[in-house]
Formats: sequence, C-alpha cells, structure tokens
Amino acid sequence: MSTILNHLGETNYNNNNNNTNNNNNNILDKVINEKERRGTPIQEFYMEQKILITGGTGFLGKILIEKLLRSCPGISFIYLLIRSKKEKNAKARIEELFEDCVFDRMKKEVPKYRDKIVAVCGDCGVEKLGLSTKDRKMLENEVSIVFHVAATVRFNEKLKLATVINVRSTNDLLEMCKSMPKLKALVHVSTAYANCFEKQIEERFYKYSVHHEELLRLTETLSEEELENKYQNVTSKWPNMYTFTKAMAESLIKEKHGNLPIGIVRPAIVISTAYEPIEGWLDNIYGPNGITAAASSGILRVMYCDSAKIADIIPVDITVNAIIASAWDITMHTNRKGDDMLIYNVVASTEAPLTWDQYHHICYPYIRQYPSSNMIWYPTLITTKNKLLYNILSFIFQTLPATLIDIILFCLGKKPRMRKTINKINNFVEILSFFCTRNWVFVNDNVHNMWTRLNSKDQQLFRFSMANFDWQLYLHKYMKGIRTYLFKENKDTLESSQLKLKRLYWIHHIFKILFYLGGFWTIFKIFCKIFPYPSFHG
Repeated sequence: MSTILNHLGETNYNNNNNNTNNNNNNILDKVINEKERRGTPIQEFYMEQKILITGGTGFLGKILIEKLLRSCPGISFIYLLIRSKKEKNAKARIEELFEDCVFDRMKKEVPKYRDKIVAVCGDCGVEKLGLSTKDRKMLENEVSIVFHVAATVRFNEKLKLATVINVRSTNDLLEMCKSMPKLKALVHVSTAYANCFEKQIEERFYKYSVHHEELLRLTETLSEEELENKYQNVTSKWPNMYTFTKAMAESLIKEKHGNLPIGIVRPAIVISTAYEPIEGWLDNIYGPNGITAAASSGILRVMYCDSAKIADIIPVDITVNAIIASAWDITMHTNRKGDDMLIYNVVASTEAPLTWDQYHHICYPYIRQYPSSNMIWYPTLITTKNKLLYNILSFIFQTLPATLIDIILFCLGKKPRMRKTINKINNFVEILSFFCTRNWVFVNDNVHNMWTRLNSKDQQLFRFSMANFDWQLYLHKYMKGIRTYLFKENKDTLESSQLKLKRLYWIHHIFKILFYLGGFWTIFKIFCKIFPYPSFHG
C-alpha cells in the first residue's frame, strides 16, 4: 500500500512540476510574443498614438504618412489637416491623395489603413488654422504627436502669403499644442538654409535683426507692396521669402514654445526616394527636379552654376525617417528646451558629399538612357560660374532659338510659347543659382547622436544615415523616376523616344557644324574688312 501511495505521490509531484514548467513556458511565450508584437523602440513609441500631420498632401507629407502607416502598425489614428480645394472638401481630397502610386505598397501591407486616417478640415493660410471649435477641441484632447510639415515652398512667393503660411500657422499650432495634455512630441520641419547667410550652419538658433511679432503684426496691417518695401533691406540677407520666413518661424518657436516637447528638423534640398516605398519616386518640379527635367527635355541648355560647389541634396525617404525618429528622440530628451532645444540638420554633405559637377556627369548618361518623348532638342548642358558668360550663352543657345521657333509658330498660325517657357526657366535658374554657386559647412552632431541611439533593427527600419551612400545607383533611379513619375511616360514609349533621341543627336551636330562654320566665316569677313588684301594694277 505504501508503495502505491509513494508512487501516487511521485506522480502528483511530477504532474505539478510539469504544470509549473508548462505555465512558465506559456508565460515566456507570452513575453516573447508581446515583445515581437511591440516591435522596435521606435515602433513601441508610436504604439497607440494619435498623430496630427499638417502638409500631408505635399511631397514630404505623402512619404511621412506612408512610412508611418507601413512601419508603425500600432498607431491608433493619423489626423490630416487638409483644406478644401477646387470644390473638393477635405474628405474628397483624402480619397484623391491615396490614389497616388506611392501608396500602393502600403495598401498591400496595411489593407485596413483607411480606418486609421481621419480628415480634418483646416487651412494653414487661415487664422487659427481654419479649424472649427469642435475639431480643435477634439485634436487638443486626442493628439499625442504632431508633425508640422505644411509650408509654402515657392521661392518667389509674396512676403505676405509666405509669412501667413510659414510663420503665423506655426504660432497658431504652438498655441493649440499648449492645450494638448497628451502631447509627447512636436516636430517642426524647417530648412537647412533658414540661416544661409552664415557659412557654417550649426544645430542651434540664430539671431535676426527683425522680430517675428513685428512681422506678423505688419502683415495684418500693411499692403503687399508696403510690406515688401518695409523689409527689403532685411530680406536681402536671404535668397528668397521661403528661407526668410522659415527663419522667422524658428525665431518664433524659440521664444514661444513654452514647455512643449518640441524639436526642429532642417532638411537640405529634398528630392526623390532612394529606397522606399518606390525607388526614384517624386511628384514635383521644385529645385533640381525642375532643372533636370528641363535639361532632359532639351529646353535648358545653359546653367549658372559653380560645378565645384557641393550639391547638398538628400532623398525624401531618408529625410522622413529622420523626422519620424526625431519625435522619439525629442521624447527621450524632454530636458532639451529653449536655447538647448534639439535641432537636426538633415544633410548629405557631412557623410556623402556630392559636387554639382559629379551630379551633372552622373545624371547625363541616364538622361540619354531614359529620354522623354517630349524632347524638343538633344539634351546638352553648359555650366558656368561667370555671370556675364552665362547671360551671353543663355541668349545664344536659349533665347535666340526660342525666338526663332516662336516666329515659325506665328507664321504657321499657332500660338508662340517658347520665349515664355525660356523666360520662366531662366527665372528659375536665377533663383536656384544662389544654392549652386555657394558652399556651406553644416554641423549635424544631433543627427549623428540620434543615429547611434537607435538599435540595429531601428537603423534598418528607419535609415537616415548617409554613410556609404551610392550616388551612382541613386541618380540612376532618380533619372528613371523623372521620366516615369514627372513626365508620366511608361516603358512602351522608351524605344520610340530613343529613336527620337538619335535623330535629334544628328540634327544637333549638323547645327553645331553650321554654327561653327558660320562663326568662322563671320570672323574671316571681319578680318578681311580690317586687313584688306593689297590690290595690284598692271
């Protein structure tokens, strides 16, 4: 009997041990599953957060929305501040927004993405962001992370409108964020060139001779002409109203941020995607995009540019990854406020410098590999840093041919348009020349330090380091992207475009020969006039 009892006791003891082990294994499995579910530190940071994004329909905003939805699956909601436009309300514009091919990958990976998007009718060009009382209250109560991306990026924008959108909207957003009890981070997107009057640009605030409050007050009371006359001497330190008003917005943030957990991200010249969600995607003609598109069409033939200067361009997906990581980083350093506020110079030049000469020589073979069917001449580009020589060459190779084409169009009963196009491009070149004829030394220690604080998984998921960046491969994708996403041309037209390119090549060289012969003949005739042959009489 005792043997039986001992056996039963041993059996019960073993069963209890097994049950204990099973329970421990179940707990361990749950911990592991929970850890996997929560993901990386940045993914965990965004878990169950409600995010407000301004400027979501813009180039940077689209990639920001796409990346957040695809890489941070735990997000609760993304509120998009969108204004009504062309008889379309905010909701209709949201539906239109997600028709862009840049969201195709996200739609496959996150099929229920639409459940997380909330359209909020607002306008950064209107006082208090154009929000209704109900929507404002809702945002104040719910939002925990804010990305202020909205801006007018037009370099030649009028001062009054640029101030309203870039400065006043920042002030209005700050005031609203002060009423957000759940706010963890506010990220303001500025530009690396907000302080371009300095040769070395550090990750700190700079002082200005004009105060943002005075600018905002006079914007309300003065006419456009009076306002620009008032600030003509001040704004001359900046190349355009975009960089000036971005500097004013930074000044405002420094003084009026209160105790908000806020940081500033300053990207350099943002162009197409490098890696995701689509290689080489872009949707605008700002900056180098417009210049490269015009050159690849054979319209732009002369560029005012110092080829030895640095082209501080940076891919939009790299920029967005830094913006997403910065919200996490700001929250980790809530003591960094006031003059010590976290500012991030997101640039390429510190790790992967590229000159305009390198940019030009890498891009041009790909212009010929992916020609546009809308080419009007064989793509060639002359660059010079001499302003007088640029004006002469521009007249010979752009203005004069455009005038002749318009004369032909007029004679054929068609509307002349080439001179107008060339004038627009020349104005664009003038605006961009400031950035193509100067060098800046950027300090981006905060960006480097933030990168080192990321674990290996976050570094893979949110890559924003430019170390060992392959410009050759990137610009190959970029040129292909210009043809595909800017010119809206598919593979079916590539063969016919390449045949057209060959025809234009021979026409181009025939004209070059005729041009040189005409030049030599003109010089010869002038020489003969100055030094006539002696005449002999019998």
